Amino acid sequence: MEAHVFLALLLAAALHAGWNSVVKLGLDRASTVLLLALVQAIISIPLLPFVTQPATEALPWICVAAALHTGYKIFLVKAYETADLSVAYPLARGTAPLIVTAFSVAFLGVVLPVTSLLAIVVISLGIFLMAAKGAATGRLAGRPLFFAIATAAFTASYTLVDGIGARIAGTASGFILWMVVGDAVGMVVHATWTRGTAAFPALLPAWKAGLAAGAMSLGSYWIAMWAFTQAPIALVAALRESSILFAVLIAAFVIREPVSRWRWASAGAIAFGVALMKT
Repeated sequence: MEAHVFLALLLAAALHAGWNSVVKLGLDRASTVLLLALVQAIISIPLLPFVTQPATEALPWICVAAALHTGYKIFLVKAYETADLSVAYPLARGTAPLIVTAFSVAFLGVVLPVTSLLAIVVISLGIFLMAAKGAATGRLAGRPLFFAIATAAFTASYTLVDGIGARIAGTASGFILWMVVGDAVGMVVHATWTRGTAAFPALLPAWKAGLAAGAMSLGSYWIAMWAFTQAPIALVAALRESSILFAVLIAAFVIREPVSRWRWASAGAIAFGVALMKT
């Protein structure tokens, strides 16, 4: 991976950790993901006339990608409702790079150096360390396990569709902006179907924090989308998950939350995997 792509992805990971730290909205999780989807669309729509439009062949990919992102959000909320956050999130995020890597090698003919494969495995293992510690006191079996694994499957699926679709589109920017709009439509339909129109006025008190979080979230994935066109999708997917490393650093040095030795060990493993990826 070239140095400028590597550094850009570290910035994307930092932004991802940043928006997760900002999301203290006082909303339930379903409202939070709905607000983020709407904010991203509100930012994206005015930008559409100023970016290269995707090739016509990419339209089905954009539609499928939008549906997968919506599905990811829905299942992520379900995972959070049925399992502890400290277990569900690492399991969902740590499994996805392994799925993407296996699919890329088996079906896309991608050949990765041994060092890169090792880096992907080490990053995922570092994430799993956090999940393992949480599982000691948390709960993850049956339905909670299903939703966590389903969330990982959605993450891996949209990563692959986004990566391939952006290349077919010929423009990462055009692809992501249209995809974000489609995702917002999907989230609006889902919220209206499940919660009625009352779901939307409840978002208003949190719009300022939602605007900041949504902008960082869009910026983070915009960078990743561009990186999909510059480097193997599996490497991009794994390096994005270094956001958990940045989340630990933000917790320790910005928010001043206590960080256990176990979380530091997990962060160290992720950092080692990131270093391996650059070698």
